[in-house]
Amino acid sequence: MAATMVKLALPHHFFPQIQEPNFRSITKEPIKPTNRAHLGKNYSHCRSKNGSFSTMSENKNGKIRRLIEEFKPEIPIEEAFTPPSSWYTDPDFYSHELDHIFYTGWHPVGYTDQIKEPRDFFTGRLGSIEYVVCRDEEGKLHAFHNVCRHHASLVASGTGKSSCFVCPYHGWTYGLDGKLVKATRITGIKNFKANEMGLVPIRVAAWGPFVLVNFEDGATPNEILDNKTVSSEWLGSAAEVLSANGIDSSLDYVCRRVYTLECNWKVFCDNYLDGGYHVPYAHKGLASSLKLGSYSTEMYEKVSIQSCGGNKTGDHSEEEFDRLGSKAFYAFVYPNFMINRYGPWMDTNLVLPLGPKKCQVIFDYFLDASLTDNVAFIGKCLEDSERVQRTRFYANRYRKDSNHRPITWVGILRMSRWLCIIFIACFIGISLSDIHYFSRVCVETIYARVCSFSFARISSFFASSVSESCLDYTM
Repeated sequence: MAATMVKLALPHHFFPQIQEPNFRSITKEPIKPTNRAHLGKNYSHCRSKNGSFSTMSENKNGKIRRLIEEFKPEIPIEEAFTPPSSWYTDPDFYSHELDHIFYTGWHPVGYTDQIKEPRDFFTGRLGSIEYVVCRDEEGKLHAFHNVCRHHASLVASGTGKSSCFVCPYHGWTYGLDGKLVKATRITGIKNFKANEMGLVPIRVAAWGPFVLVNFEDGATPNEILDNKTVSSEWLGSAAEVLSANGIDSSLDYVCRRVYTLECNWKVFCDNYLDGGYHVPYAHKGLASSLKLGSYSTEMYEKVSIQSCGGNKTGDHSEEEFDRLGSKAFYAFVYPNFMINRYGPWMDTNLVLPLGPKKCQVIFDYFLDASLTDNVAFIGKCLEDSERVQRTRFYANRYRKDSNHRPITWVGILRMSRWLCIIFIACFIGISLSDIHYFSRVCVETIYARVCSFSFARISSFFASSVSESCLDYTM
């Protein structure tokens, strides 16, 4: 039974998709659990009959290799094309990206204000990995796989403050340091060691206002990470450049906006990295406030920095110009994090992959402490930012995560239902009550089924067909 417990407790992203038939579970010798991270993403309790471990079939390996080889990075930039469209649409390639890009190295997952005080915590998900970040009673920073070691239920959700994490399934309780402090009805279970059944730790660190995690193996519960090492691994030599340009903890957190896009996560990154190419056409208001002729790009090991001077002769008022400042500084941190510093503002864009053709973009806004009480200024700035995002996301099937709903044919027919009823009543001469049912059936059911595509779906289909078919041919 102990072996079964450990098997179910391991986070599911560590279990590969094994395609060979006829598996057997190894239960002859109980697996001795530890509170260290797992043996690796390739670890599994299931083996094929020949005893070899497997993460994907040879066919899948060959397919991924062929897709990668379709792009030639050695070609000079003047002769280069975009990556093949399969990189933006293929499910197997997407899985490969999760394993080799998002499950390795350091990734920002939040900001320090979320865990400012002891017992603060927040949760999140990257790919198939559920995690929780918290501060214990003494204020020490921790991160764990958000998975109960018994039957793999989530032990925390959302953000907040708590003295412990309690599994909602069987009540197993964990301290903020990850240790198992309570397991119900385990009397008589042999080989069960509570001190080895704590939450599985994840490497965690803070750089400036950002909280980072690293899902690679080897984390220990009390591991102390050197900040310089983390800075070097995450940002390389660009760390000093970012600090010198106001990317630090001096700003106050303001708010968060979340958007869902019906496109591959790299499409958003491509847009960000085009060196201002789209700005004069997609963001004309913004373009009038910038000296686009001064636009420059500097490349570092894992960071691309774009900068541009402000234009005091733009059409904007002095108040709005103060929002932009005299210089715009844009830093892209590989693979999916963007930091924008302008005037008194800093906002960050975190792009989370949700599938081959879907992603979520999280905007967090920070502001100079002297302006946090200026409600009118903050509201106007956020409104301007929202306008820019709507323009940016239009071609990528924008949808804000709120009560936003697209206009549909069915919606239009519902709004015009009574107009139809009145029209029919005038010309046929029967009562409204008599024709209400008739109009409801005919107008909504028949026409709604014929016109089942909403405006949003039609435009999305057109946009996706054009953009995906052109990926191979655009430079």
